[in-house]
Amino acid sequence: MTFSIVGRCAETGQLGIAISSSSIAVGARCPWLRAGVGAVASQNVTLPALGPQILDGLDAGLEPAQALDRALSSNGFSQYRQVTVIDHQGRTALFSGTQSLGINHALAGEQCVAAGNMLASSEVIERMVTTFEQSEGCLADRLMAAMHAGLAEGGEAGVVHSAALSVVSDLLWPIVNLRVDWSEDDPIGELQALWTAYSPQMQDYITRALDPTRAPSYGVPGDE
Repeated sequence: MTFSIVGRCAETGQLGIAISSSSIAVGARCPWLRAGVGAVASQNVTLPALGPQILDGLDAGLEPAQALDRALSSNGFSQYRQVTVIDHQGRTALFSGTQSLGINHALAGEQCVAAGNMLASSEVIERMVTTFEQSEGCLADRLMAAMHAGLAEGGEAGVVHSAALSVVSDLLWPIVNLRVDWSEDDPIGELQALWTAYSPQMQDYITRALDPTRAPSYGVPGDE
């Protein structure tokens, strides 16, 4: 039903998540990030509350495994949850309940952790972690490379319909927050197209938010 990767850039400290699912609007329920704190992917039969609760635990000084355990134990039905966590130091935690659907797997790597359920094979997750570790470029590029690698390895057992990419840095808002809420054919490809279009404009949006006097031309009537 879902496969995802959470990761950290050791050079910039950015945290990010890329995720895809056969369900609609996976980006509305499953990825949770907080700048300077961590990133959480909550999936399988997801409970969206787990994301903020785990991030609160990290923010309070808990290690990823402690924050994950506390959130799972306080909500019940943990056997239905699949959750991955990375904190601002690159430490990870993961959990796959006994009711995780179909072929399911979760694996931590260097500065990343990937997980999935209803997979074509467990090698999907192995390939995603290896690709993230070996890829170059900014964090968003590496996350997307991992998603493409997972898809090439077979991805989900069924058709995926939605995908999302989100990255936080040292600002209060995500510097990347892109979603394909429904696609009949190729949400990961459509997400890649969004990222390709947004990437060269990303810094401009940050610049004009922080200092409107340095905003680039908008190219609209009346703009000088």
